[in-house]
Amino acid sequence: MKIMHFAGGGDIGGAKTHILSLGQKLSAHNEFYLVSFRAGAFAEEAKALGLQVIVVEHAWDLISCLRVALQAVDRYQPDVIHCHGAKANMIGVLVKKLRHKPLLTTVHSDPKRDYMGTPIKQAIFGSINAWALRRMDYYMAVAGRMETNLIENGVDPQRIFVIHNGLDFAAASDTPRPIPAADADIVVGIAARLTPIKNIATLLRAFALAWQKNPRLRLKIAGIGEEQEDLKALAERLHIQDRVDFVGWVTDMREFFSGVDINVLSSLSETFPYSLLEGAYQHCAAIASSVGGIPELIEHEETGLLFSPLDVETFADHIYRLSVEDALRQTMAERLYCRAREQFSLEHMRETQEAAYRTVLRRSRDEMARHGAVICGAYGRGNAGDEAILQSIVAQMREIDPDMRLTVMSRDKRQTRLRNKTNAVYTFNVVGFLHHLCHSRLFINGGGSLIQDVTSSRSLYFYLFTLYAARICGCRVIMYGCGIGPVYRARNRRIAARILNRNVEVITLRDSMSAEVLRRMGVDKPQIRLAADPTVNIQRPDAVRIAAAFRRAGIPAEAPKIGFCMRQWPAFDAAAAAAVAAAADHAYEKYGYLPVFLPIELPKDIEAAARVIQYMHAPSHACHDQYAVEDLVGMLGSMRMVIGMRLHSLIFATLGGAPVIGVSYDMKVDSFIHDIGSDACIPVAELTADKLCTEIDRIAAGGCARADAALERLRQGEAVNTQSVRQLLAKED
Repeated sequence: MKIMHFAGGGDIGGAKTHILSLGQKLSAHNEFYLVSFRAGAFAEEAKALGLQVIVVEHAWDLISCLRVALQAVDRYQPDVIHCHGAKANMIGVLVKKLRHKPLLTTVHSDPKRDYMGTPIKQAIFGSINAWALRRMDYYMAVAGRMETNLIENGVDPQRIFVIHNGLDFAAASDTPRPIPAADADIVVGIAARLTPIKNIATLLRAFALAWQKNPRLRLKIAGIGEEQEDLKALAERLHIQDRVDFVGWVTDMREFFSGVDINVLSSLSETFPYSLLEGAYQHCAAIASSVGGIPELIEHEETGLLFSPLDVETFADHIYRLSVEDALRQTMAERLYCRAREQFSLEHMRETQEAAYRTVLRRSRDEMARHGAVICGAYGRGNAGDEAILQSIVAQMREIDPDMRLTVMSRDKRQTRLRNKTNAVYTFNVVGFLHHLCHSRLFINGGGSLIQDVTSSRSLYFYLFTLYAARICGCRVIMYGCGIGPVYRARNRRIAARILNRNVEVITLRDSMSAEVLRRMGVDKPQIRLAADPTVNIQRPDAVRIAAAFRRAGIPAEAPKIGFCMRQWPAFDAAAAAAVAAAADHAYEKYGYLPVFLPIELPKDIEAAARVIQYMHAPSHACHDQYAVEDLVGMLGSMRMVIGMRLHSLIFATLGGAPVIGVSYDMKVDSFIHDIGSDACIPVAELTADKLCTEIDRIAAGGCARADAALERLRQGEAVNTQSVRQLLAKED
């Protein structure tokens, strides 16, 4: 590949290290060019590394900067242009407009916090950078939290790549740092600019408290900046000036950290700081503020210690603790070294960056063509089952085509974008919805029971409209792993049949009863295939994660448990709640199963659980938090059995390997139980304690063989969903 990077030329610290080290690695495998919009140390160091550097001599002459950039692009014809910093971003956007090259930028820090403490620079350069950032094609985030920041600021998640800073560990020694002699100093070190964002004042205050308890402590501060004199004055006021060394600008970071025992960072904001990697290279233990991407490297109490920004007391306790516990300090240092070497190497950074470039080039060829899919469903409403459907569909589409652009119709765009890393449009934003349809190739009516009039006819007509609009806009249309019905009103059945017959090409069904509903409605034009719910591909997590989820809820992980997932429903009255309570007491008294109530939709399911618990005598646990789908699969699947009204509680339990008993309020529950080869289903209107206790006794006697067979049926059926999409996309338009 031909790769050209634009840099302001005044880059220092982590940004400079990132650009130069990455450039050096990329140049070994590609044609690499660096345009520096300023002469000076940055450009000279780049040349010394053997990089091909084009330098703009007159940094403040923006016309010259643009002219040199255009000449470099015309001469070398790069495949991609990659920018770093506000000035480079601005010039990159202008070059993109004139030369139409794919444009990327690396976001090295939170743009809203750049130039913190210098209001004039923040107003001028911050505004310019914000303007340029909105016009980029793709973004490189140096930490997962920076990716989140970009998404929350409106960037399409599908245009963001995460590339962690990397360090070359090829020459690193695997020998642990020796423990200092009993009378030697324990050196705390920091390498950072002396600016407000680095929050060195908090470090000085914390160090002063720790030093009062351990006089062996000494602090070394490497860096320069506008706060230097104020920080020296603060050290004197704290009476620690004799224990603090301001060593100034350091060029050899390995040498600096070779004399440091505890590497610290007190920043208010970070992306992914190199100083922690540089300390890890020299086997330093680490203490850092829990900001930006720092927790992606430092796991609290495992590879280091974290504290909240400005929390002086906790910071001081951490410093003192590592200064007196030699074994802990050495253990954490070695764990950090191994993690950094394995996951944050320079070679790994280079491979990740090249993969991103290849993806950009592939996608740039598809920019003008209809490409991607719009996914429609009951998303963004807090229902774990619906969110699991979306998560599964997104994963399956990316398996089919990793470059497929996905846009989800959602009630909560922000959460959908953050959770699924897709674009999102508000469900009832008709103009936005139609815009995305006109640029997409596929429309997915995604899972759930959307074609029904139990909730209202308005809901039915809305989803029918989306199917009609998708076909009119030229999309292939599939109803994916869905349930159908009930549709009670005759007029609604006629309208639904007409829309489905005229606009839908393929319908894959999650249950067999839905096929009968379609037959009775007269839907016969689309291809109709029996599949399974999309969520059946979600994997059960490992035992450690499951145990952690139970601990967070205050539930003993080792206790045998019986799960309950109830929901509010007219027929779930006081008598039904009392029947469930009696069954829970029976399971506890006869088998020792601890009743646990897990919510699928908040807050409705919590209220239903409370209605049951008021009638119970046995101890129980009611969870009130929203869990990740994988955690629900693991928690429900680890139980001896699960009694559920919510369809997805039954699906999740089956995925996890637990036998289930359905309490049916809707035909979809009956159909699921039937399709997994079971008859353990009781209509909520006929629910009694005797019936539930009988089913509990049957499962307790029969073990989990039935659950294993049910899971295998589901997995076989779900493959029909993705096969149908592949076949639909393979058709000529």
